Amino acid sequence: MNSRACRDRSAQRAVVVKALAHPSRLMIAEALADGERCVCELTALIGADMSTVSKHLALMKSVGLIEPEKRGLNVYYRLSCPCFADLLRCVDLITRKQAAALQRVAG
Repeated sequence: MNSRACRDRSAQRAVVVKALAHPSRLMIAEALADGERCVCELTALIGADMSTVSKHLALMKSVGLIEPEKRGLNVYYRLSCPCFADLLRCVDLITRKQAAALQRVAG
């Protein structure tokens, strides 16, 4: 792959990763990894007002992380890619390694 293509791919990846770089958006994505949720459930999970959660959802939707489906008066969201749980497992592995390294240094 040429350097231009690598830069483009990296830039596209950065957009998606940045969209996850907020605790509330990560909580939403983790919840959706277990199945679709309506906005009201996500609002309760985050503990924020509806407008704040809607902004988070709009950002996640704009980068293609989630897909909405309107049913009656409610909107349900689901992850657009089922492999998201794999990413979380990878992140968890990294954070466990960091914690273990810190314990070794402190111990």
